[in-house]
Amino acid sequence: MTNKSIKIISVVGARPNFMKIAPFIRAIDSWNLTHPQAISHMLVHTGQHYDDRMSRVFFETLGIPDEAVNLGVGSGSHAEQAGLTMIAFEKVLLAEQPDWVVVVGDVNAALACSVTAKKLNMKVCHIEAGLRSGDMTMPEEINRLVTDRLSDLLLAPDRLSVMNLLSEGICEDHVRFVGNIMIDTLEAWRETASALSPEKIVSENLMAGPRQTDNGGRTEFARYAVITLHRPSNVDHPEVLGPIVSFITGEAARELPVIWPLHPRTLHMLHESGLYEQLCGCRNIFLLFPVGYPEMLRLNMSASVMFTDSGGLQEECCVLGTPCLTLRSTTERPVTLVKNGGSCVLTGDRVSRIRQEFRRIAGANPFVKEESPAGRESFRPELWDGETARRCVGAIVNYGKEERKQQRQILRPASMHTVI
Repeated sequence: MTNKSIKIISVVGARPNFMKIAPFIRAIDSWNLTHPQAISHMLVHTGQHYDDRMSRVFFETLGIPDEAVNLGVGSGSHAEQAGLTMIAFEKVLLAEQPDWVVVVGDVNAALACSVTAKKLNMKVCHIEAGLRSGDMTMPEEINRLVTDRLSDLLLAPDRLSVMNLLSEGICEDHVRFVGNIMIDTLEAWRETASALSPEKIVSENLMAGPRQTDNGGRTEFARYAVITLHRPSNVDHPEVLGPIVSFITGEAARELPVIWPLHPRTLHMLHESGLYEQLCGCRNIFLLFPVGYPEMLRLNMSASVMFTDSGGLQEECCVLGTPCLTLRSTTERPVTLVKNGGSCVLTGDRVSRIRQEFRRIAGANPFVKEESPAGRESFRPELWDGETARRCVGAIVNYGKEERKQQRQILRPASMHTVI
């Protein structure tokens, strides 16, 4: 038990952060039930994602309390977002004087707020530390490297991430293996999501696509594919996005319905390149507005195949057993790959490779065959058990209290420290 109140400021900036911070806040509330006034918590939203469908709806659905401070950074270049965040966040830190600043994931908010906190000699905790793609052209990789180098407490989601940190010279006293906090949210919402209807999700969020079948009935989604794309490397270049769209319309959609919730950036680029009309001309493609977390989870649960460049969806596909074609050449989540026991395959953006893996999935599990999602072979990496947030809070509260000799004995021979 802590002897005095600990003041924590946690930071979110974009949609992936919201699914990770929700269980962390719940874990703080649970801790305080048995340790009165032990943790004082303030949530700061940088405002990187400010559209209601990308931000507000997630706060409401996931039960995240309204942020105490919204920095209102908005969109802009990476430098603009980081600079504006640092200027605004410094004022918050000087006024609040927290014991800890907690950042999650790899968005610009993580980098900007960790730099700002350390310049003020404040302790930083990084949830989801140690992920590495090895691709220095990814802005997120820069964010991960800088945030991890500055953090006092690094909470890793899997053993590969711990090994990354130790190999980079991070002191093992600062590393904790806690599991994947994203899976906490998946498990918390699994039952609610299961009760949703894919048909209703599509009809209530339809942006463009067929509203009924040729015989006048509503489309039934016994078998379907889901696609999500948002990374600049895939959507900002027509020479990349165009062939992907042609494959989806000309091949994938001939095999089964394709449900595509559109990220605002992707929607903009589809319009700019003239590809939006090509998608609308395909009768088996359903373009959706961005959907909420339980809706996306439900679509993932019984998708025949997922096309995505999202790291979070890779993790969820792994646990749900959904075959996942990751339209990237590298991933910071190798634990989710088929070769490591998961359900994800890296295809890059080459249509020939995407087609090859799509056909492999179709051959192993024909799309015309009915299948119960419950019968899928899922893979759950160690500590992806829905209890990660509790371990995160415990690691912060107990930071510096462990006997180093005992910790090193735990770290050996696997060279990592599990926080239970």
